[in-house]
Amino acid sequence: MARSLKVADREKTAERLLNSSADKFYDPEVDIDWAAPLAEDKYYIPAHRSSLYGTALWDGLSEQQRIELTKHEVASVASVGLWFEVLLMQMLVKAVYNTDPTTRHAQYALTEVADECRHSTMFARMVERVGCPAYGPKRYVHQLGKLLPTIGYGPAMYGSILVAEEVLDRMQREAMQDDSVQPLVRMVNRIHVLEEARHVRFAREEVVRGMETMGRAELAYQRQLIALVGFFICRSIINPRVYAAVGIDPKVGEQAALHNPHYRDTIHWAGERIMSFLDEVGLVGNPGMSLWRKSFLVR
Repeated sequence: MARSLKVADREKTAERLLNSSADKFYDPEVDIDWAAPLAEDKYYIPAHRSSLYGTALWDGLSEQQRIELTKHEVASVASVGLWFEVLLMQMLVKAVYNTDPTTRHAQYALTEVADECRHSTMFARMVERVGCPAYGPKRYVHQLGKLLPTIGYGPAMYGSILVAEEVLDRMQREAMQDDSVQPLVRMVNRIHVLEEARHVRFAREEVVRGMETMGRAELAYQRQLIALVGFFICRSIINPRVYAAVGIDPKVGEQAALHNPHYRDTIHWAGERIMSFLDEVGLVGNPGMSLWRKSFLVR
């Protein structure tokens, strides 16, 4: 299936992406006004994308509590994104370690690492600015994540990067165009979306190339690994501790979110584009299908 997808020459793609990176990049320290006041009446993510939207718990919150919940949810999303970007950087550096550094391919991988360093700093600054904890994933997921740079390689490695980046990307694209969302958050989203477009192109082509010579046993491993990573990403986006900020027991809030049709639909919607691509190249299938369904990315 992967062979039906055409990709450009690896060095030519890397050259174009390097030129684009040099031409269009942002420095969050300079391009974002971190001192600008936050609007008291604006959400931090679109209200209908809150994990509790449509539930009895949401109905019981005041307008200010709903805004407060979305503030903590965006802090969770940003800090989980930061956590995964640190893992992404480790995986890219590992790939460069075994690559000729004089190639444009290796040089673009290093350029992407530089981009991700800025994005991670930007996410950290945003969490700090809105006054929330850097929630990150649950502790056991944080510990398990340390294994990914060791066990992740090939199409599953690049595919996992795409799941994290493209799920977040679709949420951010919607939020950055929504006037009900804080200007600060919209600017952070805009920067991330514009620069991640290059990273997505790079990773998608690497997935296709890696699938071209995939044997049956290796395919099973790659499918299982990416499904496992996708599950942990989607289950980690909202740390249950955010619910305590509005007086909801974290366990109660987590169960309400996991059984909330609106939130399930949000995760499925956010992953539509990347799941279509992964399915087309052959990375979605057994033995990972049960995990894909539990992640809400596949119904």
